[in-house]
Order: sequence, then C-alpha cells, then structure tokens
Amino acid sequence: MTEAQPAPPVPDRLCTDPKSPHHDPAVFERDIGIRFNGKERHDVAEYCISEGWVKVPSGKTVDRRGQPLLIKLKGQVEAFYR
Repeated sequence: MTEAQPAPPVPDRLCTDPKSPHHDPAVFERDIGIRFNGKERHDVAEYCISEGWVKVPSGKTVDRRGQPLLIKLKGQVEAFYR
C-alpha cells in the first residue's frame, strides 16, 4: 500500500495563471478553497493572505488579449485544502 503524500503548505500568495511568478502547479494537484470575509468563493483568480486581498473576474469583461479583467477586493482571506 502506498500512503498519500502530505499536502504542501498553502502558500501566502497564489495565482491561477500559469504565466504568473506566483503560480505553483504542485498546489493545484489538490483542490484548494478560498474563504473571503467568512464566505467561500469559487471565482478567485489570485489571492494574498498576508496583504488581505483577492482578485476576481469582473463579469464577462475581457482585456485585449482575451483574459478576464480582474478587480481586487480587500478583506480577510483564508486558504485551505478541501
């Protein structure tokens, strides 16, 4: 029997965009959840726990490269593995 490897610690800052320097593919091997101001959010594109902000898409608006426009929301951020 093989034991499940322990999950890597949740990083302070993480981004879903693979081009970002804050993208860590090892973290995305497991399902990660974000709780912002006490409510679980499923649309977070980037977060920073120490600075207390998340970036979420602004509706269907996209930039000239086709990437969604992100807005920064400030508040209490918690990241966890589901």
